[in-house]
Amino acid sequence: MLAIGSAIRRIHTTVDAPRLTRFALHPPKSVEVGFADGSIFNLSAEFLRVHSPAVDSKIRSIGGEKVISGRRHVGIMSAEPVGNYGVRIVFDDLHKTGIYSWDYFYELGSNKFTFMRNYIKTLKKHGLTRDPRRRK
Repeated sequence: MLAIGSAIRRIHTTVDAPRLTRFALHPPKSVEVGFADGSIFNLSAEFLRVHSPAVDSKIRSIGGEKVISGRRHVGIMSAEPVGNYGVRIVFDDLHKTGIYSWDYFYELGSNKFTFMRNYIKTLKKHGLTRDPRRRK
């Protein structure tokens, strides 16, 4: 189990993140994280869901690109601590396998607008949308 945690930290530590000082869950729509450098990020459920660190996050592969669509209205049901390095977020689409490390939250928050812009461009490129499919 310790080896898994170490591997997850290595995978998600692309930014030398400051120490986490605040984690606030605002279900169903967002998570707020604060860091020792004064950075505070409000991350929406949709943003967190489409940037899930889980391998099996209901991804659709199109031409080698991994795309998650239709998650505009996804909600956060809960967040469960994982060791002292992150949380597992449970979404209302029943996705719950991604472990978000504190470093990964910092990376997401620091790059939020770029990541979201790239996500929307990828959806448009493949004729997909942030909105869920309508049920017939």
